[in-house]
Amino acid sequence: MANKNIVVLMGGKSSEHDVSLVSAKTVIENIDKDLYNVIMVGITKDGQWKLVDRLDHLEDGSWVNSKTSAYICPDTGRKELLLERDGKVDRISIDVVFPVLHGMNGEDGTVQGLLELAAIPYVGCGVLASACSMDKFYTKIVVDSIGVRQAKFVGVRRHELTHMDEVVARVEAGVPYPVFVKPSKAGSSQGVSKAENREELIDALNLAAKHDSKILVEETIVGREIECGVLGMNEPKASGVGEVLSAEEFYSYDAKYNNEESRTVVDPELPEGKAEEIRKDAVAIFKALDCSGLSRVDFFLTKDTNEVVFNEINTLPGFTAISMYPMLWEARGLSKKALVQKLIDLAMNRYDV
Repeated sequence: MANKNIVVLMGGKSSEHDVSLVSAKTVIENIDKDLYNVIMVGITKDGQWKLVDRLDHLEDGSWVNSKTSAYICPDTGRKELLLERDGKVDRISIDVVFPVLHGMNGEDGTVQGLLELAAIPYVGCGVLASACSMDKFYTKIVVDSIGVRQAKFVGVRRHELTHMDEVVARVEAGVPYPVFVKPSKAGSSQGVSKAENREELIDALNLAAKHDSKILVEETIVGREIECGVLGMNEPKASGVGEVLSAEEFYSYDAKYNNEESRTVVDPELPEGKAEEIRKDAVAIFKALDCSGLSRVDFFLTKDTNEVVFNEINTLPGFTAISMYPMLWEARGLSKKALVQKLIDLAMNRYDV
């Protein structure tokens, strides 16, 4: 029986481009080459789709100079990758796509929409779940509907900042200082900052506006940062829980990927019943957002009361060496290779292939 062709998409135009490449390398290394022919497609920071013909070209960055363009055909009857070089086009059939794309234009439903048009099975959440989960503001609206505790919040649009005094007054009326200010659809903590007063709030709003047209201002929750993985389709299962021990005041992009003092702990000591409460809430949120395949759901455990508070959800969590999602499943006996295979199997069942 011939191997199936799996396309691994990586890179992208988002601020998480570089993290995506590292995650993709881990995924590629753990795909069973006895079952799949791996076709690597990188998306440059300016949106060009390129064939990555060797893994070391991915590692040294030379893939961005590839002379072969690679496009997924949206024609439902074709299910093909088109490779264009020197005016000639070759076609490769696609059995499944693994989009290892974090953030905008990858984790937000756009690529998922292309794959839905093409009717090609793909790993991860669908269009609705991806778009809604990527947008922190709308995630909060959905989570409110199922009664899971989360931080108080106020939404702000970029164009409203031309009337900054009105925006500040609305924020101050809804959420007490200190507050966290986040781009609604940016990932890996890009553009996130903490504001202790009005001057810092204005600076934080302007910073977040550089990353997104919609901004979320949230109540500060003081407590431990706890994460939980969810895996599956109709009957999703939760992993154990892990704790983030940030080397900085909050888990910023630099704290996450550049500060070696930041640590993650799998199966930390928690008050009785709290791990199970987090696992239950994680699955409930996964279902409410219509997720499928995989997600990592992040919570706080408040400092004084040990109350579980939902923070955010990531529908394509990192697969780097320090990423929590694969570590949580490894702790449950599911190796990276087995996890990748499970995700591919779930994708193939999306259209009962």
